[in-house]
Amino acid sequence: MKPKEVIKTGQHDMFRSRLDQIIHMGHEKVVLAGKIDWQFLSQTFGEAYTDRPGHPPLPTRLMAGLQILKYADNLSDEELCARWVENPYYQYFCGEEFFRHELPFDRSSMTRWRQRQGEDRLQALLQESLAVAVKVGAAKPQDFTEAIVDTTVAEKNVAFPTDAKLIHRARERLVRQAKEAGIDLRQSYVRVGKHALIKHQRYAHAKQYKRARRKLRTLKTFLGRTIRDIGRKIKGDEALEAAFLRPLWQAERVMTQKKRDPLPKIYALHAPEVECIGKGKAHKPYEFGVKASIATTLKRCKGGQFAIHAKALPGRPYDGHTLETVIPEIEALTGGTLKRILADAGYRGHNAPDSHKFRVFTAGQKRRVTPAIKRLMKRRSAVEPVIGHLKSGHRMKRNYLAHEQGDAINPILAATGYNFRLILKWIRLLLRQFWMMMICNQSARIA
Repeated sequence: MKPKEVIKTGQHDMFRSRLDQIIHMGHEKVVLAGKIDWQFLSQTFGEAYTDRPGHPPLPTRLMAGLQILKYADNLSDEELCARWVENPYYQYFCGEEFFRHELPFDRSSMTRWRQRQGEDRLQALLQESLAVAVKVGAAKPQDFTEAIVDTTVAEKNVAFPTDAKLIHRARERLVRQAKEAGIDLRQSYVRVGKHALIKHQRYAHAKQYKRARRKLRTLKTFLGRTIRDIGRKIKGDEALEAAFLRPLWQAERVMTQKKRDPLPKIYALHAPEVECIGKGKAHKPYEFGVKASIATTLKRCKGGQFAIHAKALPGRPYDGHTLETVIPEIEALTGGTLKRILADAGYRGHNAPDSHKFRVFTAGQKRRVTPAIKRLMKRRSAVEPVIGHLKSGHRMKRNYLAHEQGDAINPILAATGYNFRLILKWIRLLLRQFWMMMICNQSARIA
């Protein structure tokens, strides 16, 4: 069943308060709600539903508005739900006509809605943020014809992986699952395993590496015994063999993986999609998550440095080999043709489309670099503070969304929230200028 959008009737209710009577209609969120093309979002996100019978889904404006508010104000799902109940501006932004004292949805509805829409449809939110920026005068269409492209690491919400912790965690998970399945293990190694992990960490901290390696072998012994014990107990039971197939494989992989192993490594048992990426940072040599591409406007728009594209790039690709995918998507989002793309030295030897091959300029490039382009190259580092804002203020520093789909969704929504934050700031400045002009005119009349 398709979602039914809320239609505002304009009628009064004796027992409920109308939102437009208890809020300031000149507030920036109220103005922004009137600028967003909710009909376009409804048509785009409505494609994820069918006309088959079933429970009617929640309105698109409610769910899309919640995602915008979540990433614009850097809130978790729980914090957003708590604030939505007590904030009339949030309710008005999401399409409500009367003030509500309870949530019309469950918190998990936001997770299911994101998963249903997926990466491709959620790009519509980023596209709409750029359209609204042009509509309110914070940007011009020609601002999106020149871009800066860079990559960063969207870190996953996982602990720093060490062999000892992964082996200990793998044994704990196997023991817990065996207990839930009613399997009586010969020994669980709960107490001695914990003590071995503590001693390993103390020896490693004291740089007593020989003793630390000895405790690591002890942890591997405990895990190996647990794996073999479970294997014997479930042999012949197809249901249990199917249930333990993946946990046993993960435990074997954690126990046998080595440095420079060609096979994919496991850095987190609950998030096996996590990758180890080194960006050459002295303070953080390795980051664990997924590589993400971020593109911004070359010149600063009136309303700020807008993010015009964001995309997760699993598989740790070389930066220069991402332009073949990134450039067409940027043009699809902005509706224009890119005339110039600036990138750092990591994009040398890029695979940009043939039509854009001579429009890409990298740091340190000598050929085809005119004095004008040389001056523009000083703007290349403008993408760095945008990445910093995405991480510190828009939930890209730690990705709490699960699985590979969560890795793909989070950068897009972070860029969307960042753009709408700039638009809200721009609207606030315009309103302040308007009221200052009104006060000046009134003072002139009195004088």
